[in-house]
Amino acid sequence: MDNIIFKYEMPALLQDFLNYIFTIKGKSANTVQVYFYDLRLFLRFMLLRRGLVKKELPFDEISIKEIGADFIDSITLSDLYAYMSYVTSERGNTSCPRARKVASLKSFFNYLSNKAGIIHSNPAAELESPKILKKLPRYLNVEESKSLLSSVGETSSKYPERDYAILTIFLNCGLRLSELVGMNIRSIRDNVLTVTGKGGKERTVYLNGACTEALDAYLKVRGKTPGLSGPNLPAILKDRQALFLSERRQRISKNMVQYIVKKYIRQAGLDPSRYSTHKLRHTAATLMYRYGKVDIRTLQELLGHESISTTEIYTHLDEKQIKEAVESNPLAGYRQKNSYDKD
Repeated sequence: MDNIIFKYEMPALLQDFLNYIFTIKGKSANTVQVYFYDLRLFLRFMLLRRGLVKKELPFDEISIKEIGADFIDSITLSDLYAYMSYVTSERGNTSCPRARKVASLKSFFNYLSNKAGIIHSNPAAELESPKILKKLPRYLNVEESKSLLSSVGETSSKYPERDYAILTIFLNCGLRLSELVGMNIRSIRDNVLTVTGKGGKERTVYLNGACTEALDAYLKVRGKTPGLSGPNLPAILKDRQALFLSERRQRISKNMVQYIVKKYIRQAGLDPSRYSTHKLRHTAATLMYRYGKVDIRTLQELLGHESISTTEIYTHLDEKQIKEAVESNPLAGYRQKNSYDKD
């Protein structure tokens, strides 16, 4: 945690807040980092708004380190609205990033008011979040998913077993990118995968036949150097626990997994600008709901969603079911014989 966030300069009250949401609220390190970026942006804006820094100073060089409780206590709801106007007009934030910034502000000021007792009143209490229009998730259909898996054998790859196992787990288990990268060998016991999701929460994912076969094939060559004469020779592993390894024999990075997925998406004749690792998660959820008749609660547990409302978006995907529902209307076959119809 210290290496992720606290290498940055910040006031003590902000550091205390980040410690609170990480250790007490159980937010993930990635979430804490996003909170920090949002609040640093806000505090820089406030220093500029109050005329406490030179206007010619580049915005990203404004230091927030010396901000104290009195300054924070002077912030009003009007300041928050001015900030939201700024991120909309000057930084081009749409409703989603604006809503996230509102959430960061509300959480920060709630902590300062109710937990730390640093401020007398909470200016964010009445701050409203912009309405977000939910979009249906983009996903691959069955044939596109099969084409993606088949593309591993159609392109040159130094590590086809690894790449195939990665795609198979994404498409069958619906893992997040961070969850797949964080998998260890000991995470799998008797075809059961223990996943550490957001906020360090663990959940169980059962591996089907496709996953176990792909993983068995990969584990036979994991950590070995391809292209050597004779049997593949084991290399020195820099991370013996990591399940998926990079060419450098260390835990594979998020960027590398994203690169691998994009490569095979192109090879399968699909649009890499439309599909990503997260879209493969959507694909797994959609296929399980549509073809596996998985109920929404089970899908919520499998995907690791904290709120059922996040999972419910998959209940609106099946256009075929919608069409069949309309066609099943008992009036669908009724035709009135109009007076102008001729015998």
